[in-house]
Amino acid sequence: MSKNLHTNICDKLLFSKLYNKYAQSLSDIFYYKYGAQLNPSDKVQDAFIKMWENCAKVTTQTAKSYVYTVANNMMLNEVKHQKVVLNYNKVKPKDYTNETPEFLLRKEQFLERYKKVLSSLKPEQREAFMLNKIEGKTHKEIGEMIGVTRKIVGHRIYAAFAILAAQLEDFKL
Repeated sequence: MSKNLHTNICDKLLFSKLYNKYAQSLSDIFYYKYGAQLNPSDKVQDAFIKMWENCAKVTTQTAKSYVYTVANNMMLNEVKHQKVVLNYNKVKPKDYTNETPEFLLRKEQFLERYKKVLSSLKPEQREAFMLNKIEGKTHKEIGEMIGVTRKIVGHRIYAAFAILAAQLEDFKL
């Protein structure tokens, strides 16, 4: 009965010998099986890296099957990924909208009027309104930011809202 000198493959010299012995043939097998598009030599390299990371668990007797199994699983995962990519590419993005040209024109005109009215507000009203409605800040947070009380912030926001509502039809928040 022969005694095995190495219980695992963590020795650099032994690992290097295993790599030289199996890497090219495994790469060739996966090249023939899956083709060059899936980069079989890269998968073999990755499998050897994984084997090195788990070298304490792998013996010299199981090294070949371990690296083959890991590389094969990587190739199968890549095949599955390529199928997902192909299925995704088959789905065409929606190039139409249910909005009528009239609605789109009205929307554009409303946004122009909104910007014009917003720019006509007093700077402190516009600042408080934008911080509240656009950024979602509370009256207390805005007051702390600009150095005024919460009540003044509320007054500025509601004054801006009143001006916008008066000058814009269909203005709602």
